Amino acid sequence: MNFHARPQPTLDWLVATATDAFEAWTFDDRAARQRACEALAAKGIQARIHSAYKPLLHFFLEDVRPGLLAATIRWPFHPAAEPNRFLLETYPLAALFPQADLRFEKGAEGCVYQVELTYPDRTESHEVLAPNHVHVDHIGETVLSPTGWLIDAKGARRLETDYEQIFRGAISAIAGHDWGDSEPFFEELNIAAAVPARDLDLGHGDEIVSLAEALHEDLYFSCLELFQKRSGRPLGDRHLQPGQIVPEVRHGPQCEIRVSLKSFDRQDRGGPLQTLDRATEPLSVAQIRAELDRIGGTPLAAQSRAARQVEARHHRGQGKPVMISAGQHANETTPVVGALRAAHRLALRDADFVISPLENPDGYALHGRLCELTPRHMLHAARYTALGDDLEYREAAGALFEKEIRRQAEAVSGARLHINLHGYPAHEWTRPLTGYIPRNFAMWTLPKGFFLILRYREGWKATAQELMERVTTALLDVEGLADLNARQIALYRIHAGETGFEMINGFPCYLQQDDRHSVPLTLITEYPDETIYGPQFVAGHQAQMQVVLAAHAAWQEIGTG
Repeated sequence: MNFHARPQPTLDWLVATATDAFEAWTFDDRAARQRACEALAAKGIQARIHSAYKPLLHFFLEDVRPGLLAATIRWPFHPAAEPNRFLLETYPLAALFPQADLRFEKGAEGCVYQVELTYPDRTESHEVLAPNHVHVDHIGETVLSPTGWLIDAKGARRLETDYEQIFRGAISAIAGHDWGDSEPFFEELNIAAAVPARDLDLGHGDEIVSLAEALHEDLYFSCLELFQKRSGRPLGDRHLQPGQIVPEVRHGPQCEIRVSLKSFDRQDRGGPLQTLDRATEPLSVAQIRAELDRIGGTPLAAQSRAARQVEARHHRGQGKPVMISAGQHANETTPVVGALRAAHRLALRDADFVISPLENPDGYALHGRLCELTPRHMLHAARYTALGDDLEYREAAGALFEKEIRRQAEAVSGARLHINLHGYPAHEWTRPLTGYIPRNFAMWTLPKGFFLILRYREGWKATAQELMERVTTALLDVEGLADLNARQIALYRIHAGETGFEMINGFPCYLQQDDRHSVPLTLITEYPDETIYGPQFVAGHQAQMQVVLAAHAAWQEIGTG
């Protein structure tokens, strides 16, 4: 499998071929678009070049004058898109102009925002085009996706940009390759790409505009979807085992992409030794192992697909046992620290528990490798295992690999409560080349604070409700956590609507009967941690730790076994 593409930069083509005034939309950063306009002006050609990605947001960032008092944004809708798609694209605009009264109203069908801007001296009306095209994507789905656009003397028409070309070329090459009939198809499917657009820090929370990150997400999930369809599985199925799909997308001088097959990278994640309670970044594997040794207990072990060790400890003690796990999705990194911090404290209390802090070491190693390129990206390629599946869904007897650690933990502890720590993106998650909203992950596209999911088996609903009430009550005492939730949920509601979760003590919660798990109760945390560092990272693992301690304390009073 070998594919390489390096198309002519779209901005270079516009500068070279334009003979008269025009307006265009491309996937480039502001500085590059300005340089192109200056080069055209030197040739006597008047041009305006806008961002094809999140054009309404860029209109406010680039064209709105200082002193804005108020704005009314009427967002369009389109029959080929989700009803709130164009409202989502305005995120996080409401947080960027706190001094102005911004109002969002549903507008007319199409792809044009109607904007009224109020300044001290006058009111202005603007139409902001959001170029999109309806197309059949790589799996035969009809979607509406942002695209390049050109308006000149010849009229208005789609302009397939260099950014779009490298994505289409790579996905077409992967789709057309003969992968055989047996999973996994490869060890590593490597997709090395460069994007010239620089990331833009929006100055609010962890929010950035990143075309490189968006390409990583589109490449990774589009490949999963290709293999899901090829295998006859439904889209989003987590049993698929194609191998490890690795988009390595970085900043470069021009759009370029190369697809190849590689063997596993077997190097473990490194990093500095940190004081656990004040860790400001993901831990090294060496430190995770050392922390487990300090916690003590009976060692449990399994092996990953790439032959890395999955380690856990059974701390035999007093009281009702619980299972604590983290690192199932390895790009979610506060759970690892939070689980270890909680385990240290429970060990001092001589509690009975199993701690498994890094269930997916292959994904964790990949996350470390990708963070060396783009540390502020969410890097979902590291989410699943080196088999390409979600280990929780693995069922093949005799080939459990990482999931074997859970089987052992359950067998030795007899625990009826599993506390499974997770995270999710700390800034907006998009797939602009395949419809903008991540397919099958629409509820995760914007951060909405720290929330909890509790899955229970039949007959355990009342206990689940009592556990959730006690845990959320305890979380009210975690410094700054309620404020984080209030801020993020308020912004979410402006740009996406209601969370769809039940609110319990100010925390979004979701209780669901799920008989798939053998443990009667599984408490899942979701902290917006993908891409955070420093004090925000400390706050994240503090919240994760407190959930474990609160759930363990509650279980001693209301649990069984």
